[in-house]
Amino acid sequence: MAKDRTTDDARARRTGGARDGATGAARDGGTGGGRKKGGRTRPPTQVVTAQRRPWGLIAGAVAVVVFAGAVITYAVVAVNRANEGRIEAIDELEGVQILDYAAGQEHVTTPVTYEQSPPVGGPHDPNWADCTGTVYDVDIRHENAVHSLEHGAVWITYDPERVSGADVETLAALVEGESGRMLSPYAGLDSPISIQSWNHQLKVDSADDPRLAQFADFLTYRSGFFPEPGASCENPAFAADPVLAGEPSEDIGPSDAETTPSAEASETPAR
Repeated sequence: MAKDRTTDDARARRTGGARDGATGAARDGGTGGGRKKGGRTRPPTQVVTAQRRPWGLIAGAVAVVVFAGAVITYAVVAVNRANEGRIEAIDELEGVQILDYAAGQEHVTTPVTYEQSPPVGGPHDPNWADCTGTVYDVDIRHENAVHSLEHGAVWITYDPERVSGADVETLAALVEGESGRMLSPYAGLDSPISIQSWNHQLKVDSADDPRLAQFADFLTYRSGFFPEPGASCENPAFAADPVLAGEPSEDIGPSDAETTPSAEASETPAR
């Protein structure tokens, strides 16, 4: 005997009911329709605090940089000032006379008639004039002064009739404290001021002429420009009691051995 067929509506109701029950069970977590108490917990809130900048350290670093920049700038300016006006060759100076007195000039105790006035080379006295930054207030014996030039000194001379006391102080500032330099008046000078070293001479009208300092800075003890490098400029006995121009030779202080005379000098015209 055949079984009764189940109608479509009944099958649908059964299927739907089972599906709804399963869905509900799944939604309830399989607890038979019950719910867990409580919801999902919220994650803890993170509090972000802005990091404080080390303003003190930054300010200190900036100050150091500024100070270093100032020091470097000052050093550059100082070097530029120190090098301002320096020359690379003596013939860069307008008006310089360059002669050619060779080394080995004769030592004599008799007066010498020099071709240049003041002299820049030639025979000279066995004793040299002190040239350790010495400022003389008298016209020293020229033969002793030439010996100083042979040792690398620069000799500044002036006409006392045409140069004021203030100008003499300006010239003295180029000499005092500078070994290898000396200053003295020179009677009958054909220009207010003349500066000379061995084989070199420059005549100017003003004590403020920048060429004086340029000449002195370049030629004081300048290697290769005078006959006796390393020779002393010290003669304190002469500095204390100098022999005057036109007076006889005196054996005062140290002296060098006799040397062999050389040819006369030839002159190079001024530029």
